[in-house]
Amino acid sequence: MAALDDLAFDPWDPAFVTDPYPAYAELRERGRVRYFEPTNQWLVPHHADVSALLRDRRLGRTYLHRFTHEEFGRTPPPPEHEPFHTLNDHGMLDLEPPDHTRIRRLVSKAFTPRTVERLGPYVHKLARDLVAALVEAGGGDLLTDVAEPLPVAVIAEMLGIPEADRAPLRPWSADICGMYELKPSGDAAARAVRASAEFSDYLRAIIAERRKNPGDDLISGLIAAHDEDDRLTEQEMISTCVLLLNAGHEATVNSTVNGWWALFRHPGQLAALRADHSLVPSAVEELLRYDTPLQLFERWVLDEIEIDGQVIPRGAEIALLFGSANHDPAVFTDPSRLDLARADNPHISFSAGLHYCIGAPLARIELAASMTALLEQAPALRLAAEPKRKPNFVIRGLEGLAVEVG
Repeated sequence: MAALDDLAFDPWDPAFVTDPYPAYAELRERGRVRYFEPTNQWLVPHHADVSALLRDRRLGRTYLHRFTHEEFGRTPPPPEHEPFHTLNDHGMLDLEPPDHTRIRRLVSKAFTPRTVERLGPYVHKLARDLVAALVEAGGGDLLTDVAEPLPVAVIAEMLGIPEADRAPLRPWSADICGMYELKPSGDAAARAVRASAEFSDYLRAIIAERRKNPGDDLISGLIAAHDEDDRLTEQEMISTCVLLLNAGHEATVNSTVNGWWALFRHPGQLAALRADHSLVPSAVEELLRYDTPLQLFERWVLDEIEIDGQVIPRGAEIALLFGSANHDPAVFTDPSRLDLARADNPHISFSAGLHYCIGAPLARIELAASMTALLEQAPALRLAAEPKRKPNFVIRGLEGLAVEVG
């Protein structure tokens, strides 16, 4: 079993978190799969393998549809974490067929392309208004002034959450997402449990109110969605709403600030974008690839697989390294170069297979809207201070991004 003692892969090292891509290159050169003892995971760094395994039905986001914890050789989560796991384990992201198929089909009845398309004008107006306020102030924190409020407001608007109730949404989401890091601390787990319980209680009350007084919002749509006699349970609705909020803004927030930080470090590419706004769509895709907002996605091995001669047994966990796959030179020409006009860009930042991000079209609209508004209203936007990287590895972002206008 090949260990990584001689490699620079260390997800708790601030230097690695700041720039993991050189370590990824070394990892790819060493082979197609390596065992990482600190997390008891098999790391998969190559694009072809990551892409194929995302579609491989011998792997799953959960194993509980086939095995008990004991049958799978795993220890059940501690009872005190129950509110988090009840919330998490009923969402599409952590389910497999047939439950995943049923829930995604029902959610898709409410979360339609037409629904997303109708949001376009609202998204662009909100982006322009947020950027206008930033310009009027002469600058600020791009994270808190534009990147966060835009997608949070959009998904809250979709769900029908009143503006007066929206302040806790981002803190709840941040606390819940803390559990997706590798080996979260006891304090992080406690925050996630508390946020899961509070968010669930809030949504349970909203759902009860919408049952009595339905509107044209997504929560009302989820209540109404049915297939013959099949409907979402209340817990499935709660978990879906939380998933749509968390996944619906975490990646967008981090992609926005990661992207602009990359642009400030590549003034030639920024100048090209400022000169030609038609580059925005390809720039969005390239920035998603260049500094991937979700670096790692996990899968359980439900049936024994083999990768490059290495047998990986049932019960093992595989860590699919999205950030490494998006920098694989076998797929991307000169992957360490930021190229906003890159034409062939099959990045996997939105995953692939049956767990492909249902909100990807909305995320693209939001990223393009904020980028366009900043290019048009703040053409001389510049960095005001060197940003600090968040200590998280899996969900990659910045503490803030101070900018000046004019």
